[in-house]
Formats: sequence, structure tokens, C-alpha cells
Amino acid sequence: MLSEQKNNLSSMLHLVGLCSAFLAVLFVVNNFLIFGFNAPGVINVLGLNKIFGVESLKGGYSSGLYIVGLVQTAAVFGVTFWACFHTIKKGQLRLDAARLDWLSAYVIRAAFWAVLIVGVADAIMSFMRVEDFHKTVFGDLGGAIIALPSSRGIYIHVPLIIVAALIALRDKSVSLVWLTLLVVIAEFLIVVGRFIYGYEQTFMGDLVRFWYAALFLFASAYTLKEDGHVRVDVFYAGLKRRTKSILNTIGTLFFGIPLCWLILIRGMWGKSSLINSPMMNFETSMSGFGMYVKYLMAAFLMIFALSMILQFTAYLFQSMADIQENITDDLDAEEVTQ
Repeated sequence: MLSEQKNNLSSMLHLVGLCSAFLAVLFVVNNFLIFGFNAPGVINVLGLNKIFGVESLKGGYSSGLYIVGLVQTAAVFGVTFWACFHTIKKGQLRLDAARLDWLSAYVIRAAFWAVLIVGVADAIMSFMRVEDFHKTVFGDLGGAIIALPSSRGIYIHVPLIIVAALIALRDKSVSLVWLTLLVVIAEFLIVVGRFIYGYEQTFMGDLVRFWYAALFLFASAYTLKEDGHVRVDVFYAGLKRRTKSILNTIGTLFFGIPLCWLILIRGMWGKSSLINSPMMNFETSMSGFGMYVKYLMAAFLMIFALSMILQFTAYLFQSMADIQENITDDLDAEEVTQ
């Protein structure tokens, strides 16, 4: 009876973890469909907008947008039903943890390549605009695209981000160590430009902040995977493996995953939310001819929360598998003793 209760609890936590991880991915995707393309979303399709305080599109939705809303709703229910069916299978915890590890690493790799490529490209374009030869190189139309934040974001940043996502599919390593080197190089160029050539522009400091913020927020999930975060609990190191796994499970369920969900919901629930507002308006810095990447820095919080949910869930599954294997070993030992 006790063993059956433990298996039921494990299956329930497995289900909760899978739903949390994949619904977080759908939440981010649906966010861009809703606020970027006026898709109705799950809440409007189900007619629950008044309950959740969600505004619907004035004038209603076209048939095409409503079909998108139906697809959004089907995806949410489909993921939930798949998770219910998948948790019936036994011995999938470590395999699911490995899959979520890969997905989290892919998100971080894509984000790394995006900030690398976009950072270099935007710094070059900002330099051209400061020196006023961007129209000479790109013509009047190209110069106008470089000068407007929304145009630069849509026609330059977004294609480069797509290229970064494709590169991340082929690159299997997490290359955050190179981001550290890039921050040092960018700082070095500022020092050389200021004290040797007497040249300094706003975009140079923006590039450092852009890469520096990405380094700290993107590295969090990778550090969690490598168990590199600093632990304040002085008793943890001396505990048994099973006890450590129990503590990690409790901490992940009640602190790690809920905190990341809080960031996503608070930052992306409405169009004027803390993350959505800068992204949808292509917000830029007001300090001279700087880089047009401030809105992407708001998106760093989204990447941080999403990658941490995926990695926390993988961490949860690994801890649960450790607990199960330890329990199994104990039961086997008791049988041998008898």
C-alpha cells in the first residue's frame, strides 16, 4: 500500500512537471501570437475573458484569427492529455529529464547566438548612424530602416534571431564562456577608444550592457544543470543522496518553478506588462545614438524564466528518479535480509 501511494505521488509530480514545462513553452509562443498578431488565445476562445480580466479584440476576430485561436486551444489541451498519457509509463523520469535538459540547452544556445549576432550587427549599424554614412552605404531606404527602432527590429533583428535559432540546432555545445570573452573585449575596446584615440560613443557601452545582462541571465539554467549555484545551507553537503533529492524536489516544486512562472505571468500577461510593453514597442534607450536593443534586454527575463522552468523540471525528475531508485534498493535489501 505504501509503495503504491509513493508511485501515485511520483506519477502526479511527473504529470505536474511535464505540464508546467510544456505549457510554459506554449505560454511564450501564444503570447507573441496574441499581442503580435491579435490572435484570440485560449481564454478568449473558451469565453473566459471576463473571469481572467483579459481584453478581447474590438470588432471581434476574423475567421483566420479564430482558427489560430482554435489551434492554440488544441495545443494546450493536446499537451495536457499527452502528459497524462505519458506519465502512465514507468521508468521515464531520467529520459524526460534528458529531453528537458536538451530543450533548455537549445533555448540558451539560440539566445547566445542571437545576442552575439544581433549585438555585433546593431553595434555596426549604430556606428554608421553616429558617423552619418549609413545612407551612403545602404541608400535612403536602408538608412531609414536603420534609423527607426521598429524597422531595425523587424527587418534586421528578427531575421538574425531566426538565423541564430538555426545555428543552435547544429551547434551542440553551450557557448556561454565565449560571451564572457566578448564582454571583456567590448570593455577593452572602450578603454582603448577613450584613452588612446579619444573616441567614445553611446553604443559602445550599450553593447557591454547587452552582453553582460545576457551572460548572467542565460547562464543561470546552465549553472543549475552543472549544480554550480552557491548553496547557503551548510548541512546539505553532509546529507545522504536520498535526503538531498527530497530537499531538491521540495525546493523545486515550492520555490524554483513557481518563481519562474511568476516572472512569466507578471511580465507577459497583458500588452502593457513589464516584458511585453518594451518588446511590442521596440523600446530603445534615450541616451543619444545608442543601440536599439533595449527591448531585447526585456526579453532576456523571458528567456531566463523559460530556460529555468525547463531546467528546474529536469532537476525535479532527476531528484525523483534518485528517490525511486533508493527506495527500490531499500526494498531489495529488505527482501534479501528476509
